[in-house]
Amino acid sequence: MSRITACFARLQGEGRTALIPYVSAGDPEPWVTVPLLHALVEAGADIIEIGVPFSDPMADGPIIQKACERALSNGVSLDGVLDMVKQFRDKNSDTPIVLMGYANPLEAMGYEVFAKKAQAVGVDGLLTVDMPPEESAELKALMDAHEIDTIFLVAPTTSVERIKKIAEYAKGFVYYVSIKGVTGTAVLDINDVAAKLEEIRQHTALPVGVGFGIKDGHSAAAVAQVADAVVVGSTLVRCIEEYANRPQELPAAVASVLAEMRRAINACDVVSATVQK
Repeated sequence: MSRITACFARLQGEGRTALIPYVSAGDPEPWVTVPLLHALVEAGADIIEIGVPFSDPMADGPIIQKACERALSNGVSLDGVLDMVKQFRDKNSDTPIVLMGYANPLEAMGYEVFAKKAQAVGVDGLLTVDMPPEESAELKALMDAHEIDTIFLVAPTTSVERIKKIAEYAKGFVYYVSIKGVTGTAVLDINDVAAKLEEIRQHTALPVGVGFGIKDGHSAAAVAQVADAVVVGSTLVRCIEEYANRPQELPAAVASVLAEMRRAINACDVVSATVQK
């Protein structure tokens, strides 16, 4: 059982919703990423998504695009990201780590080389935004062989046929993009999210996480009512940008934002458990 699967099983048993923060590796300085990861765990993160910097992050809005630019200007590479995971694992062997990014850095390194290195440092999942299931057979086979879960996106416009295909390939959890557009834009409609999650769950038993459009404790709690996991990215990355010139203060500041969401989700979970009783 992967760390991701074990984490969701534990949370389900506790009646809790997973909180998954996203940060871009190496932003604003490479040295601050690992302390930030530990701070996020202390603030209530159950799983952490680490963005692999890429020059053309097409699914991401301006906030995360700028984060990628800052990280790339610091010389952060895929190897550097893997080294950060290794450093994180020196003190934390339990929290699942998912790498989120694009195919080009993986192809440049070589899928097999990446799979071996990622397993060795303790990566648990991989979400490659621009690699649909139909093109992922080689990469997925290597990820399976090295015990790394392959995570895929489902969008509001994804057809039932596509959901079935994604369900065949996905491991760990399914990531539902709650809005049409890039990260950091628009306002989610929780009724639309609930309807789509019901459709997705007809075709997979995997947990379903919801990301995009989650900006604060209120929206996080709303999503927690219907999802197995709440994924938050742009709000945290915006906070990182605000503290770019004060990186020593950054972990605590970002953790404070996440902790507010954790409290809101916990309160929602308690209410949901009470209603179910």
